Amino acid sequence: MMITLYSFRHVAQRVLALLALASLNGCAAGYYWQATAGHLEIMNGQESVATVLEDPQLASPLRDRLELSQQALIFAHETLYLPDNGSYTGYYDTGAPYVVWNVVAAPELSLEPRTWCFPVTGCIAYRGYFSEAAAQKYAGQLEARGDDIYVGGITAYSTLGRFRDPVLNTMLNQPEPDFVGLLFHELAHQRLYVQDDSAFNEAYATAVELEGLRRWQILHAQPVAVDNDEQRAAAVSLLRDTRKRLKEIYDSDRDASAKRLAKQQVLEDASEAYERLAEEWQLAGKKNQPYAWLFRQGLNNASLAALATYDDYVPAFNELLQQCGAWLACFYYRSEQIAALPPIERKARMQELLQAAEGRED
Repeated sequence: MMITLYSFRHVAQRVLALLALASLNGCAAGYYWQATAGHLEIMNGQESVATVLEDPQLASPLRDRLELSQQALIFAHETLYLPDNGSYTGYYDTGAPYVVWNVVAAPELSLEPRTWCFPVTGCIAYRGYFSEAAAQKYAGQLEARGDDIYVGGITAYSTLGRFRDPVLNTMLNQPEPDFVGLLFHELAHQRLYVQDDSAFNEAYATAVELEGLRRWQILHAQPVAVDNDEQRAAAVSLLRDTRKRLKEIYDSDRDASAKRLAKQQVLEDASEAYERLAEEWQLAGKKNQPYAWLFRQGLNNASLAALATYDDYVPAFNELLQQCGAWLACFYYRSEQIAALPPIERKARMQELLQAAEGRED
């Protein structure tokens, strides 16, 4: 399913079908049951896109989006060398604005997200529900024990190629670049996925998404929204600075009470800074306000941790792509080499790439 600082629309976007129920009981069994039942309903209910498009009564907006999805799919296979396994050749209408609701949690005085471990996916930094009510109920339990929590609606999710994932109605209302990029992102997960490393997986898929979208726009002579990129960069910079300030507080030797007060001040400062940015954008006639929904909901450790999962390593993968001369075969090969490293070595290699990316910017 998918989130980056480029696409937190997607933090929200990744719950996988979990099918091993035999050894589970109690709450765990209930969680796996809802995940399995929700997933199978989608898999069994999807209809071939080709069949849907044959309907002469099909509404124009839906027809246009489904046709676009198949064009993007061909581009993904032939130009981006992403898996061709039948995914996104089907369509399913969930009847809801989101297919999944993700719960993200972090301790009150830490930016490290809670993780949950499952078959197939390994340990991931969110827990997904096909029911918003169930997601909110579980989030309430975590909040009651003192965690910061974030609940976000997700428009798509990936089964990592184990099933033929369909195009969902929840994906269709996004602007064309977001919709096309989402398909690339999900297919990237099918090409490379590392258990127990959400930050690596999401940043890798986001880098593929961004590069794929860049090539798609060039092919279709679509202008790049420079203003939007600049606004996003400003918001991302603010969010990164906020995380940095909070980490310094949490790592300090202050007592818990002092840390709570300092945390509140940092979050208030961030909200005020974003308001100033939004006012500047409005005065300049820029309608797009990236991450406005996040600030409306209110920042906390959980939402910031989720954003970091999708954002922190993106510059490292962009640097890797640069080192490969934008040659995707090289990029995929070297990404797979890094993925195969032990976790500590993998993290060290990603830090090296981040430093190289920072040096290139300087």
